Amino acid sequence: MLVPMKPEAPVWLPLVNTALIGISGLFLTAGYGFIRRKRVVAHHRCMLTATVFAALFLVVYVSRAVLFETRLFPGEGLVRAIYLAILVSHTILAIAVGPLVLVTLIRAFRGEFLRHRRIARLTAPVWAYVVITGWVIYLMLYRLPT
Repeated sequence: MLVPMKPEAPVWLPLVNTALIGISGLFLTAGYGFIRRKRVVAHHRCMLTATVFAALFLVVYVSRAVLFETRLFPGEGLVRAIYLAILVSHTILAIAVGPLVLVTLIRAFRGEFLRHRRIARLTAPVWAYVVITGWVIYLMLYRLPT
C-alpha cells in the first residue's frame, strides 16, 4: 500500500512556528533579567509566558510534522556538515529541555527555591541554546540561498 505524499507546508507556517520559540526566548531572557534584579513576580510571569510560547511552538511543530512534508536541507559540503552538527545538537537538547523545564517549574511552584535555582542554572542556558539554534536552523533551511 502506497502512502500518499504530504503537501508542503504553507510558506508562512515555518516562520510563525519559529517566531513562537523566539518569543519564548525573549521572555526567558527577560525573566532571567528580572530575577537577577530580585523582581520575583515579574520573573515568575515571564517564565510562565516563556513556557506557554514554548508549548505552543511544540504543538505547532508536531502538527506541522504530521500534516506536512519535511523540508530537507539543500546545501552540500561544509555548509551541510555545519547544518547537521547544529541540527543534531539542537535536537538532542530540545528533547532534554522539556523535562528540565518541567522539573524547574515544579520546584518553583513547590517553593523549593534552592533546588529550583540549582536546576534553573542548567535549564536556562540549554533552553537559550535551543531557541538560538532553532532560529539558525530556520534561517539555513528557508533563507539561505541554495
